[in-house]
Amino acid sequence: MELGLTTFAELYPVGDRSAPTAAERLREVVEEAVATEQAGLDVYGVGEHHRKDFAASAPAVVLAAIAARTERIRLTSAVSVLSSDDPVRVYQDFATLDGLSAGRAELMAGRGSFTESFPLFGYDLADYDELFDEKLALLLRIRQDEPVTWSGKFRPPLRDTIVYPRTDHRPLPVWIAVGGSPESVIRAGLLGLPLAIAIIGGQPARFKPLVDLYHRALAEGGHPKQAVAVHAHGYVADNDEQAVADFYEPYALAMSTIGRERGWGPMTRAQFDALRAPEGSLFVGTPDYVADKVTAVGETLGLDRFMLHTSVGTLPHEKVLHTIELLGAKVAPRLAAIAE
Repeated sequence: MELGLTTFAELYPVGDRSAPTAAERLREVVEEAVATEQAGLDVYGVGEHHRKDFAASAPAVVLAAIAARTERIRLTSAVSVLSSDDPVRVYQDFATLDGLSAGRAELMAGRGSFTESFPLFGYDLADYDELFDEKLALLLRIRQDEPVTWSGKFRPPLRDTIVYPRTDHRPLPVWIAVGGSPESVIRAGLLGLPLAIAIIGGQPARFKPLVDLYHRALAEGGHPKQAVAVHAHGYVADNDEQAVADFYEPYALAMSTIGRERGWGPMTRAQFDALRAPEGSLFVGTPDYVADKVTAVGETLGLDRFMLHTSVGTLPHEKVLHTIELLGAKVAPRLAAIAE
């Protein structure tokens, strides 16, 4: 199972310190991605958002900066909000990243769990589902090595067009990122695309029926097995007490802030402890605890990749770097030993 990290370049206050500026946080993200490669991990993802508490509105640009300072690690959006973007430009951005990184770019396409990008780019939320369907279909056409003639509702038509630059030796890898919608899971399977599941609450085992549904859709579409990944919140420290002390306050701040927008109650310590329990969705604790929990979820869901999102609330940069060090030095070897 591949192991990696994701970030949205969060901009929340850090303890008694004010929030970093966007520029400061983006530079930290690049350093954290470099550390992820140095730790021997497999993938680093940057998510797209268009709001004041997240700095990464242009993942391909951030990933290109990371590409210039790394050699091996795979670089992915996590996710690209395809519904409110232009598939032609998205393809160009990630094909360019693929060239700069010598074939390490991936694209995770999603509908977007936040909605700020829709009015920002002139789209109507009433078209939420139709936008994604049309733009995903066009993106998949564009990545094929043949001229595209296409017309749709949301952008000008293409006539016998090849979009440049092209990727070397392979089509641009495109994943479908989902939050739990059966329709999205079926779409990924019927299209034969790898699946990334965001699990940010509840119990990961409850996603098994969705993974089973995905495999049935793959078979129905006549496609071979594809990779399945999970993106989840978590943090690794030298002991449980330190992990909780470091992670709870910034995590609760971030989740409560978002919760106020969505009608959730504030995050409580009791809720946090329940999520951190062995069957819950938070991967917070010692390297052994996190490794065992990742292994259990990986076996239940049949995972090929696990991506840990650490800076849910903006953790101090040095704490994130230490988590990355522990993931590489202790979690990854334990995962490998358990797999044997």
